[in-house]
Amino acid sequence: MSGTAPTERRSRLRQYQVQLLERMQAAKSGATESGRELGVLIGGRPCLLDLTQISEIVPPQPVTPVPLTHDWYLGLANIRGHLTGVIDLARYRQQAPGDAAPSERRLITFAPGLGFNCALRVERVLGLRKLAGMEAVAGDEFRDGEGQSWLRLDLAQLVREPRFVQVGLV
Repeated sequence: MSGTAPTERRSRLRQYQVQLLERMQAAKSGATESGRELGVLIGGRPCLLDLTQISEIVPPQPVTPVPLTHDWYLGLANIRGHLTGVIDLARYRQQAPGDAAPSERRLITFAPGLGFNCALRVERVLGLRKLAGMEAVAGDEFRDGEGQSWLRLDLAQLVREPRFVQVGLV
């Protein structure tokens, strides 16, 4: 993409985001084949997120730190007029941070049905993946046709973890 004009890249990125949003909305309404996941990179590790558990993908927003919180709780961001807690899941899981460029980072907001107003900061969005075409390795680990290992994250389970919901230092 080195020879591509910035406006053309932005246009293609916007088109990709619109298509991805349409697919996510179709998945939530049951209009698509089940087992589609959003592939993301967190802490340098490919992960899968269930499309029904996420709301949207947004570019990084300014985050205001909140005093006396854990280091993985980055703070609050204004996303479409709503104050949203931003979580660094790699830090939460005690993983090393990935090396993605800041311009590739995105925020993935949780679906309203989870009842937890927050977003995960991911290093990169890797696109849609079909879970049915992957081999279950162990627990929440899957392997795709190219041998790539993926960790499937259950956001509904995550919001039930006492440590996750207690962002303040005790």
